[in-house]
Amino acid sequence: LDVVRKEAESCDCLQGFQITHSLGGGTGSGMGTLLISKIREEYPDRIMCTYSVCPSPKVSDTVVEPYNATLSVHQLVENADEVMCLDNEALYDICFRTLKLTTPTYGDLNHLVCAAMSGITTCLRFPGQLNSDLRKLAVNLIPFPRLHFFMIGFAPLTSRGSQQYRALTVPELTQQQFDAKNMMCAADPRHGRYLTAACMFRGRMSTKEVDEQMLNVQNKNSSYFVEWIPNNIKASVCDIPPKGLKMSTTFIGNSTAIQEMFKRVSEQFTAMFRRKA
Repeated sequence: LDVVRKEAESCDCLQGFQITHSLGGGTGSGMGTLLISKIREEYPDRIMCTYSVCPSPKVSDTVVEPYNATLSVHQLVENADEVMCLDNEALYDICFRTLKLTTPTYGDLNHLVCAAMSGITTCLRFPGQLNSDLRKLAVNLIPFPRLHFFMIGFAPLTSRGSQQYRALTVPELTQQQFDAKNMMCAADPRHGRYLTAACMFRGRMSTKEVDEQMLNVQNKNSSYFVEWIPNNIKASVCDIPPKGLKMSTTFIGNSTAIQEMFKRVSEQFTAMFRRKA
């Protein structure tokens, strides 16, 4: 915590904290959530954004994953402002299917996550036409305080071989970022409805085009958006694209489909707890 204090003191205008941890292991779920609640006590008015690696459906590293996850979700509900749910299996799937990697390593998974993380904070670091920060994100994405578990995605994702044939346009990016295969969490957004979504575009593009696409998505897939929030999608545009790309976009969705993940963990928890494991 002393390190945190020193870092926070050297900031001009502290926006918030980003914490990456896993909910399956002991350290990430126990120590991680403890750290979150301690930082929360000290900086109650700063945004707390966590990137939580949730237990995957099939791949499991620890036997007691359901216990750790169930006990730490409570902390995240109470003390975090935004929780981005990641999931190793979904990341492996993206590596296999989209990036066509035969043997994905943790390095490849981390590369995917860091692309999305950098997209989320890009507006704090670079100038843009339509800026957003972590707080604006929270304001626009969270209709009810406890519903702050998001699915994140990133576009464009292409395999190395087909990169030069890929057209990068706003419609293309929009289409890929809303694709269910693109979500970094093993929950299918088609099985639920979006409460809200945010799209951070990066690169040189017209904001008019972005706005049109956002409207287009909402009109065409209106059944996937809840009808009691009229404009579900927040868009922001930043001028500086990531290294090696002309334009890119990061997607954050607050979808009811995230319940699939919680249901899965809770079923595993019940099964183990019933046997008093």
